[in-house]
Amino acid sequence: MELKKNPNLELKRNNTLYFFIGMTVILLLAYLALEWKTYYSTDAWDNAGLKVQDELIEEVPLTFQKLPTPPPKIQAPPVIEIVEDDKEVVETVIESTEPDQNTEIPSIDDIDVAEDDIPDTVMFRLIENAPVFPGCEVISDEEEKKDCFQEMMQKHIQKYFRYPESAQEMGLQGRVNIIFTIQKDGSIGDVQLRGPHEILEKEAARIISKLPKMTPGKQRGTPVKVPFSIPITFKLQ
Repeated sequence: MELKKNPNLELKRNNTLYFFIGMTVILLLAYLALEWKTYYSTDAWDNAGLKVQDELIEEVPLTFQKLPTPPPKIQAPPVIEIVEDDKEVVETVIESTEPDQNTEIPSIDDIDVAEDDIPDTVMFRLIENAPVFPGCEVISDEEEKKDCFQEMMQKHIQKYFRYPESAQEMGLQGRVNIIFTIQKDGSIGDVQLRGPHEILEKEAARIISKLPKMTPGKQRGTPVKVPFSIPITFKLQ
């Protein structure tokens, strides 16, 4: 005769459910154990336990010091000086400078006219009427005249430019800065040169000496001297 088990009494029937319930209870107990806090019922341990004997406490007596009374200030009486009255009083009469019917009118020849303060030299970029290079006379606009002047200067340099053979043999090259002045009569003067070598400076001076006579610059209609600067570059090929 075989024994038959009652399925309702099988122990392994709900073992998974029991396992999760047990794990939940264990985790809950572990969380409560970690978060458990205890508090002291009294804070007597936090109080200082130092006891000071009464005889060691010294009371400092209050003392009062009386400052000496400052000596009284003796103020000298003011000195009164008696000034004698002026015997004679001279009154100054201020005459009126306004003209009236008796005022004499001076002639025009007696009136001094101030001279015009036109400077003797005006820079090229500031002058009212710039010097005119031959060939730029047909231009009426002053700014265009200045541009034409600079353009004609470049063409003049290109036309007369010669690289000295001695400078080529010596390997000389560089830029020569030139400053010259267009005089009141349109001629060229006061030429100043600065370059890397004397040979290049002489060649630049020769080019400037070939400049034609120009129409002088004018400031308020009066001819003035006009300085002008331009570089000439010598470069070996």
